[in-house]
Formats: sequence, structure tokens, C-alpha cells
Amino acid sequence: MNPVRVRVRRPWRLAAEASALLIALVVAFPLYWMVLGAFKPAGEIESTEPRPWTLAPSLDSFRRVFQQEEFGRYFVNSLIVAGTVVVVSALVAFLAATAVTRFRFRFRTTLLIMFLVAQMVPVEALTIPLFFLMRDFGQLNTLGSLILPHLAFSLPFAVWMLRGFVKAVPEALEEAAYIDGASRTRFLWQILFPLVFPGLVATSVFSFISTWNDFLFAKSFIISDTSQSTLPMALLVFFKPDENDWGGIMAASTVMTIPVLVFFVLVQRRLVSGLGGAVKD
Repeated sequence: MNPVRVRVRRPWRLAAEASALLIALVVAFPLYWMVLGAFKPAGEIESTEPRPWTLAPSLDSFRRVFQQEEFGRYFVNSLIVAGTVVVVSALVAFLAATAVTRFRFRFRTTLLIMFLVAQMVPVEALTIPLFFLMRDFGQLNTLGSLILPHLAFSLPFAVWMLRGFVKAVPEALEEAAYIDGASRTRFLWQILFPLVFPGLVATSVFSFISTWNDFLFAKSFIISDTSQSTLPMALLVFFKPDENDWGGIMAASTVMTIPVLVFFVLVQRRLVSGLGGAVKD
């Protein structure tokens, strides 16, 4: 390699790395401030001169969070809702993406366009119609009222993303499997599914995060039966008319973030390959 070119390109590379580091710090600072606020004692949180550190960390805020009677139930409900949405949306999206990619049928293009249009509609605009729909189906105050809408909003994005992964699998591979005696079902689950699994992981991350952090549907559809509420509703306990418990809010938010981080760590290798692309001929 020409050494002159290396000297010319190096400053640009350093500038790019410095910019990436700066952006990472800006993005990470709110998370740092949230965790810091969770460990700060009440006196420092209410101080008029906030400092980006604490010399007397305290677990009082976390104690108040875990002392809430319904906190554990909310946590389990969130796991049930998010887990169900992730698994069901991944399986349905995989089958739908395979169908619209491998088969030719009437209104196929129209169906794909409808998937795209569904992503353009704001969630807030559909909350009231969904409320009446859940009421008519008798699903209000149940976890089903949270699972069904999130499935409806997760599937269009998942189908669009997985369509590219399925399309990237060579058709020659499918023909070779059929020649070797593999049935369509066997090819689907034993050959195609493992190849597009990184894409499934990538879509599952987005589905999990959006479902886990949902507050709008939980507040709108869970009206009277608080035992069916999810974890974001636990934050409302710390919002009081006279004075908000910011330590409790930060501690509860920190606890809510832990499952997302754990899920991300478990799937990070698959996620990187999923975002990078699929197999190629």
C-alpha cells in the first residue's frame, strides 16, 4: 500500500472515530444520568446544583421500587406480553415473508404495499379505534389487549425485513434440497429457517423493545384490573400530585432497562450478522 495514501487517509479516519465516540457519549449520557439518579440520595437529587457524580451512593430508591406490592406482577406481565409478541411475530413473519417471496399469487404486490402503508400510520391515531375494537372483543383489562396490537404493529416491519433475507437465499439451494428428497416443510424449517435466523433476531429486538417499553396501550386498555398492568405502569406510582419521587422513577427505569440489556447481550452476535445481511449465492 502506498504510504502517502495512508498518511492522507489517517486524519479522516481519526475524525470519523472521534465523531463516533462523541455520538456514543451523547447517546449514553441519558442512561448514565438515569442510573446515577437511581443511586443518588434524596438530598442530592433535590439539590439545586446537580452534579454528574455522587460520593454517597444509596439503595433507598431501589428499596422503594421493590417494596411496591404489584411490582413483581407487573414485571411478569411485561415478560409474558413481550415474549409472546417476539415469538409469535417472528414465526408468523417468517412464514409470511417466505410466502410473498417464493410464491406468485394475486394481489401480492398490493399486500406488500399495505404492509408498508401500515408503518406510516401513527400509533396515537389508532389508539381510540383499537380501544373500541378490544372492547367489542371483550379483551379490555387483559394481556390480550396488549399482545394483539403489538403483533399487528410488529408484523409489517418484520415481514418487510425478512423478505430480503428469504430472497437472498439462492433458489438453487431449494431446488437441490428437493432433488435430494427434502419436502417443502423440511426445507422450510431445517434449511431456510436457520439461514434467515439472524434476520429473525434483528426483527425480534425491535419487537421486544417496542413492546417492553409500551406505555400508551397499557394505559389505554388496562382500565380497572391493575393486576394485568405491565412494568411501565409502575412508574405512575412515583408521580405524585405534590412532589414526584425522582429517585424512585430513576430506579424503576433502571430496573426496566436491565431485561432489554440482557436480551440484547444474548442476541448481539446474531443481531450483528442480521443487520449486516443474509446469505448470498
